[in-house]
Amino acid sequence: MKRYASAAQIKVGVVGYGPSFNIARHHLNEMKQAGMTPVAVADIDPARLPVAKTDFPEVETFPSATAMLAGCDVDLVAVCTPHNVHAPVAIECLEAGRNVVTEKPFAITTDECDAMIAAARRNRAMLSTYHNRHWDGWIMNAVEKIRGGLIGDVIRVEAHSCHYGCPGKWWRSSKSISGGILYDWGAHFLEYSLQLLDGKMVEVTGFAHRGYWAKHTPYGDDTNEDEVCAIVRFDSGQWLTLLMSSIDSTGRRGMLEVTGTRGTFVIQPDRWVATCQEAGCRVERSGPVPPGESWRFYQNIVAHLVKREPLVITPEYARRAIHIMDWAGRSAAEGRTLPVKYA
Repeated sequence: MKRYASAAQIKVGVVGYGPSFNIARHHLNEMKQAGMTPVAVADIDPARLPVAKTDFPEVETFPSATAMLAGCDVDLVAVCTPHNVHAPVAIECLEAGRNVVTEKPFAITTDECDAMIAAARRNRAMLSTYHNRHWDGWIMNAVEKIRGGLIGDVIRVEAHSCHYGCPGKWWRSSKSISGGILYDWGAHFLEYSLQLLDGKMVEVTGFAHRGYWAKHTPYGDDTNEDEVCAIVRFDSGQWLTLLMSSIDSTGRRGMLEVTGTRGTFVIQPDRWVATCQEAGCRVERSGPVPPGESWRFYQNIVAHLVKREPLVITPEYARRAIHIMDWAGRSAAEGRTLPVKYA
């Protein structure tokens, strides 16, 4: 892997400049703040290229990733496309010897992750995925307090995002494009959860319901599942559940509930709440969530490329969340629990 003398020497670009959440613009701004130099934007929609040029007048624009790789000497590419093309675009960039960061989710299948990792190794290139929420204030606070013993030994983590409503009319509602209902916030929730569990994964069980909303969206039978539940067993005796639903009206607490031997810790965006057993009494503790530090993602990328500091978000780490979601879907389809390929 090429070593750079400074962050400014690292020329960066993005593939995909779609309007959803302005993700690509965010990546380029974060890269600039980390000291890197934006040079290129590629998008197959010609209407998006003038927008990129307005946002970043210094960049060259290209009609495809292929054209960008042939037309400029970009060193690091952020892949900001729909989920189903993360892997092919990333592999094309890696095979051209470029370093790559994909948006999350890393990919849709375990096989795609394996192919990306193999391409990175084969070409001695860096590969990561944009788990900037690794540094969200609510998870950093939870890790500190839970690792500090506030609720005793962790037994289980329950992650959930439940509401009642028809999927929106956009690509994220298509299972073949997005991966399914698990692959949006589920990728975040699993990354949070895996920071709190000690053991190695042993097996995954999945349950799914499909078809209720299919008649209301343009994707028909390709519409995301109405609900999916993934259950992961660890060799430590701990377990993890992930429930994503568009037919659940219960209004569950927070994003994650972490249960230990002496209490339960609820992670939510604005305030943490822990119900603890202390001196024979039940005590509720709570407090505000500290600010996030998502800028640390690209700071770590720079430190890795310039100083050879270890990557925090390695591709093998990112693959764990994809493996869970992939295996949950397969388990639901096959009606059986599946032993994991990667622990």
